[in-house]
Amino acid sequence: MKRMKRSMLLMVVLFLGLTAFLTGCSNASSTEKREVKDIDLNEEGLPIVNEKVTLYFTAPKSPLAPGFEEMTIFKELEKETNVEISWDNYPDEGYQEKKNLLLASGDLPDAFYNSGFSDLDLMKYGKRGTIVPLEDLIEEHMPNLSKRLEERPALKKTITAPDGHIYSLPRAEEMGLVEMPNIQYINKTWLDKFGLDVPTTLEEYHDALKTFVEEDANGNGKKDEIGLTFMYHGWSGNLGDLIALFGVPDNNEHRIVKDGEVLFSAAQPEFKEAIEYYHGWVKEGLIDKEATTHDMAKLFSKGKTDDMTIGSFLWWEDTELVGTDRVDNYVVMPPLEGPAGKIVGKSNYSEYHRDAFVMTEVNPYPELTARYMDQFYAPKMSAQVNWGPLGEVYEEDSNGMLVNKELPEGVPMGEFRPKVAPGGPFVVLEEDFGTVVDMEPRAKERLAILEEHYKPHMVEESYPKVFFEEEELERINQLEVNIMEFVNQKKAQWLMEGGIEEEWDAYIKQLEEMGLPELMDIYQKGYDDFKE
Repeated sequence: MKRMKRSMLLMVVLFLGLTAFLTGCSNASSTEKREVKDIDLNEEGLPIVNEKVTLYFTAPKSPLAPGFEEMTIFKELEKETNVEISWDNYPDEGYQEKKNLLLASGDLPDAFYNSGFSDLDLMKYGKRGTIVPLEDLIEEHMPNLSKRLEERPALKKTITAPDGHIYSLPRAEEMGLVEMPNIQYINKTWLDKFGLDVPTTLEEYHDALKTFVEEDANGNGKKDEIGLTFMYHGWSGNLGDLIALFGVPDNNEHRIVKDGEVLFSAAQPEFKEAIEYYHGWVKEGLIDKEATTHDMAKLFSKGKTDDMTIGSFLWWEDTELVGTDRVDNYVVMPPLEGPAGKIVGKSNYSEYHRDAFVMTEVNPYPELTARYMDQFYAPKMSAQVNWGPLGEVYEEDSNGMLVNKELPEGVPMGEFRPKVAPGGPFVVLEEDFGTVVDMEPRAKERLAILEEHYKPHMVEESYPKVFFEEEELERINQLEVNIMEFVNQKKAQWLMEGGIEEEWDAYIKQLEEMGLPELMDIYQKGYDDFKE
């Protein structure tokens, strides 16, 4: 009887937990209950309507961010436009599941902000009518965005689906940063301690790391030094550019382009050679033993231990990982001379994105919504949506340009930005920097590093942001999920435990049986069509 009671109690708890997750702080269901009223839309100027209208948006948010209703940007927009947004925010890591539940149930918001819709989502739900085409609304009610699309035909191409419709608004940031997501840093304090220069070759780098881990570099009498750490399969800080030194760059998709041919990097002999080589570093204790398993929070914590423990790391920037107090101990390490020379991979990340905002079929005020969202594409507003608002991140100089204020003491921009900037729909073009907005200091610094050290050695080709047909996307999903899971598991295993030489032929055979040739044919066709 007690066991039965416990089982029933457990079922009740699980049911309540599921109900709480499904409902969350959801306002989406309010779209079914509200009264839709006639509105007088002002076609130009502000406010957009004379009497307040409420729209219901669902959006993900960073764990560092407050609810969007608390953000200055949306409070100010509400005052200016008379459009109130009732926000349904979900944490980034749970958002995709929630989004899919809403789409499956039909319990829809008016729009998904920072939508996270994949290309397959856009095509599937666009054809079903769940999300609505936006091209006519853009042309008739969004002059700011229309101007930006005229200035950048490539951006319009990016957001236009194969059926000719535009199902999502764009996000664009032309800074020249994302094509090189990795910068390598080394502990200059430790180099100086042992009378070593900044390494210029892979072997010199190996020897420096070996000295760090074997000679008690931090002087605390413990074997706690980490030679090299990185973010395995991370969007940044991954091992791709160290693999590139063997002749074939690697990236998270393992998809590269060489002389117009689309290749799977993790099936190339140079990849095998690189992984076998770096496994030797693991055996010597030069690579973080948790490098293939730790998450970003754990990685960042290693840079902020009481005693300095990291000898070298790969990441987007230094301050975010090691903190403001320790950043001066590290210097940039330019690309090393490896077996194939100095090679820096070019990522497939695009500065143009097509998932910033989608409008659903239940939205009773599409024209109003379009006018509201067009405010985000005014150049000054785009900058604030991306980096943060006037008064918190920016102030205006005598020419009206947005210039950066001093950050709160000891707070990196990487931590401050998500608290004040929602991201989402915006367009910041290259020519806006220095005229509309001053480039963020850490972006200036990073761009200078890339221009001086990395860009001269970067490969020329990468895979573009191809918009495939729905049938092709379905097939890519069917093949790629299993292939990527298999490859990434084997890569981590071989790096940390070895065995790539013995298992390589069987691995290649397995990839062929899993459909890798067909997958690469689809990507090659997409590439060729895009380049026509």
